[in-house]
Amino acid sequence: MSLPKAEDTGNMLEMEMQWAVKAMHHAETYMKLIKAIDGKDLKLTPIDDELHSDFKKNFPDLNVAKLDEKDFKSDVAKAKWREFMNKYELKVKDYNFGSLLRIDCTSDYSEENTMFVMRTQFYCIEIARNKQGLNDPLRQ
Repeated sequence: MSLPKAEDTGNMLEMEMQWAVKAMHHAETYMKLIKAIDGKDLKLTPIDDELHSDFKKNFPDLNVAKLDEKDFKSDVAKAKWREFMNKYELKVKDYNFGSLLRIDCTSDYSEENTMFVMRTQFYCIEIARNKQGLNDPLRQ
């Protein structure tokens, strides 16, 4: 049985709920990891170093400690991120799957401190935070 085309699905509540549950489970699992393991020892993908290097080159001024949604949600930002992420379609599992990302890395996930991003964006930000030791206070 083939999956329906996106334009034929409308806003299927069940599908949205499944995505939300999976995204929340991913967020909870990640939070447990960064509270238990030194971020510098945490490998999120097989290509963390490549992703991090490319991210720094393409988004050198992005403040990963405290995010600004316009850096992800504006039309210009969306186009730049889309071009960046498409390079990783075959390299990053679920590269464009929805993920929850903490806006301020000093705090846990909450309604006020969370935004919805694509998985590759999540990896880029969290790899950078881990390499910079920004998630370390959550472990202590």
